[in-house]
Amino acid sequence: MTSSSGLTRKIAAWIVEQQQEPLPTALDHHVRRLLLDHLAGVVASTPGEVSAAVARHAHRLYPGTAATAIGHGRLSVPGAAMINGTNGHGIESDEGYTPGSMHPTSVVFPAVFAVAQDRELPAERALVAAAIGMELACRLAAAGHPATRHRHFHNTPIAGVFGAAAAVSVLYELDVEHVANALGIAGSHASGLFEFLSSSAEVKRFHPGKAARDGIAAVDLVDSGLTGPTTVFEGTDGYFAAYAGVEGEDWHVETVLEGLGETWVLTRTYVKPYPCCRHLHGAIDAALAIRSDNALTPDEIESVAVGTFAIATRHAGRALATLLDAQLSLPFTVATALVRGAVGLTDFEPAARTDSTVLALMDKISVHLDPEADAAYPRSGRPAEVTITTTDGRVFAQRVQHPYGEPSNPMHDADLEAKARRLAEPVVGAAAATKLIAAAWDGDALAVLDVLDHAVRATAP
Repeated sequence: MTSSSGLTRKIAAWIVEQQQEPLPTALDHHVRRLLLDHLAGVVASTPGEVSAAVARHAHRLYPGTAATAIGHGRLSVPGAAMINGTNGHGIESDEGYTPGSMHPTSVVFPAVFAVAQDRELPAERALVAAAIGMELACRLAAAGHPATRHRHFHNTPIAGVFGAAAAVSVLYELDVEHVANALGIAGSHASGLFEFLSSSAEVKRFHPGKAARDGIAAVDLVDSGLTGPTTVFEGTDGYFAAYAGVEGEDWHVETVLEGLGETWVLTRTYVKPYPCCRHLHGAIDAALAIRSDNALTPDEIESVAVGTFAIATRHAGRALATLLDAQLSLPFTVATALVRGAVGLTDFEPAARTDSTVLALMDKISVHLDPEADAAYPRSGRPAEVTITTTDGRVFAQRVQHPYGEPSNPMHDADLEAKARRLAEPVVGAAAATKLIAAAWDGDALAVLDVLDHAVRATAP
């Protein structure tokens, strides 16, 4: 059995040692895929009201010229990271890691970009730092999930802030002792509650931006002389004790340490084909498959039953007052898939949320707990089964264990590029979208940040 003794220092030592090594070829390619997906999502989010609100806040309290906030000009390092992190999660298009139910890119990339720009560091160094930070965030999230979720915490910011701190520690070239202290300080920043679900509060979008900002602050505070607890993960009052519970029951140290530096769990992150909560994607895939295979029309459908795992069943809301309401609603997204044969960004706009055909079909959709699916999540997929009964008594059922985009059912590079174009072109135009894609594959996101910023602002109304 792996011991948790000295866990924080073991992680710190790995961070310092790992940054001296080049990224394995497969990991390098995957990080570029994630970079492409992230940048496109950030660009697509910039016209939104949440983006504008956070930008107003950042310009008031975090002014400066050190780093680029795409669509909002230059700000200080924490200000740019906060805006880009918010926008990374702004339209629910960002990737994620199923075992940890978290989105590492929206926290780590913005922190890395801002610090690397300010320090004029090479893109290759930034990619290495980002990979290390995202790997740690995924492992920490998975080690405590689903106990952390059952305690009402949002894994993306609570685990993500450590990933941001780890990545920025690489860029600051901290030694093991200082990295351990930075992780300790990051623990005091770890926060994010799921209460946003009760009222579809848009603070959810801000969580990764806050974590990116706070991860930077943790490292800079250490660099300025502040200390943090170097037992932040394993301590009796530490992160896992507070956010998960009992070691060996609610959280598992081997998930953090086993294979660290040899097996990169980051390569097992998924990419989303649909801009909505990942817990809904299995049901969407199943509904689309039934529709395609049987050419069903909405008026032929008598009822739709969706069976899935417990956490997904919490997304059975039918209120559609906001974009987030719709993006977190199983009934709405399944109805949309069955009516339109697709689930894209425009399907969440106000007119789409009041479509009478979609609303009528929503009333025929029920969501229930599937014990088999619940037993499988999160270690063996995000299962969902959709059963459709027609008005003439026919029954069609489709089960999806691994939604499209999961590592076991990966999205092709060409489909990922097409997704990026769908997200970015309406905001920045075809030429800038092409530059975004090229920069992501080249790994040089730093060179394209100002290009995208200018393109967003040039096309803004």
